[in-house]
Amino acid sequence: MNQIVKNIAMWSGPRNLSTAMMYCFAQRDDCFVVDEPFYAAYLAETGIQHAMYKEVIEAGEVDPVKVANMCVKKREGERTVFYQKQMTKHMLPGFDLEWIHEVDNVFLIREPARVINSYHAKQEDPELSDIGIKEQVNIFNMVRKKTGQIPVVINSGDILKNPEKMLKALCKAIGIDFQMSMLSWQQGPKVYDGVWAPHWYKSVWQSTGFGTPYKKQVEVPQHLQGLLDEANHYYKQISPFAIKGSSS
Repeated sequence: MNQIVKNIAMWSGPRNLSTAMMYCFAQRDDCFVVDEPFYAAYLAETGIQHAMYKEVIEAGEVDPVKVANMCVKKREGERTVFYQKQMTKHMLPGFDLEWIHEVDNVFLIREPARVINSYHAKQEDPELSDIGIKEQVNIFNMVRKKTGQIPVVINSGDILKNPEKMLKALCKAIGIDFQMSMLSWQQGPKVYDGVWAPHWYKSVWQSTGFGTPYKKQVEVPQHLQGLLDEANHYYKQISPFAIKGSSS
């Protein structure tokens, strides 16, 4: 039996291509994945009534310490990579974050205007805390300070422009081999989807791979312009560090 050698925490906000990235890694022959493991603890602690919140709490683990222990646990099995789809906003101030330094951290970013519009279509009138960009920058800075190195950042827009190129760059950055299987998946629900998937994942269920590149700018509703300004303030702090694929 092999032991888990990579616990990868992919940190993003919602509507960041995060589910597609989870599907992507799930296609590897050496990887298993988990979908937003802190979601139930986040809802239980905040009392926020997201869509299907009762089902999320009932199906998940509400103790953040137990969730953290699961994220860093070393396991033996045929699969040596453990990919965690993590939402930055789930890391509440009262949650102990020391476990983060025991995993490989990657930060998945997306232009705030696209995040806000996509989130607004599912859950109206988001606030800064809903999209997780401030928390993402805070976790990025925490990891950077602890390690003395710039953590891996990847932009979803770059992935859509050239999935193979960017996934090769990502795999190299985190020390695993790229596999062509990462570029496509079957349509429909997945066994590793969270119970909230019927509300949030309908569009990605229709996909068999990464979509087409963004072709035009998006306009955020006027009443959300203040939120966009706030989000862009944080986005500009992390976006310059996004990796670029090899030109070869």
